[in-house]
Formats: sequence, C-alpha cells, structure tokens
Amino acid sequence: QLQLVESGGGLVQPGGSLRLSCAASGFTLDYYAIGWFRQAPGKEREGVSCISNSDGSTYYADSVKGRFTISRDNAKNTVYLRMNSLKPEDTAVYYCAAAYGSSCPAPIIYEYDYWGQGTQVTVSS
Repeated sequence: QLQLVESGGGLVQPGGSLRLSCAASGFTLDYYAIGWFRQAPGKEREGVSCISNSDGSTYYADSVKGRFTISRDNAKNTVYLRMNSLKPEDTAVYYCAAAYGSSCPAPIIYEYDYWGQGTQVTVSS
C-alpha cells in the first residue's frame, strides 16, 4: 500500500520552531518531487514548499521564504520541513504530497499523485 505519513506537528509559541517529517511506505521517493501544502480553517489548501528529486532544487512560497527549509533523505525515504520563526498565521494542517517526476510541479493540488493525512501545526501563545 502506497502511503505518506506526516509527523512532527504540535503547539508552539510564536517565534518557535518545529520540524515536520514525511515518511513514505510502499514506494520509494527517489522518483518523486515532494511538496508540502497547508490548509487553514476556511481557506484553500496552499503550496508551501517543494523539493525536486534530481538536483535538490527547492521552491518556497513567499510567505515562508527565509523561515522554512525543506530537505530530503532518500536513504530514509523521508522528507523534512524545518519551520523557524513561526507565526500565528502559520497555523494550519500541513500535508506532504508526492509528484512523479524529477522537477517540482506547479504548487497546485492536482499536480500531485499521493497525499498524506496531514499533521496539525498550531502557533499560539
């Protein structure tokens, strides 16, 4: 069974940090670009970041640029999203997704083939 499982979410104070993990099972991430999306209550799901599987090139939404870092460890079949300087507006359910191919596709949900179940991130004092 092909599956992506996110972990690492939780409650953090403004200015704090979290590291999300996205672990794949049933398939290898070697052939996939991996993206992170988030969805806040009442809002559409938005693309946050992506990392290719070819040269490791990355994409970040303007809202997280300079604060979030995406990385991948193909040996562990896992992708990470390090989130620093968190703000209340970062509060959302965070999803990882896999898109078959070498480069990051457009940050649109239908460009991705597999999705995780999501992990809640809450930034609040």
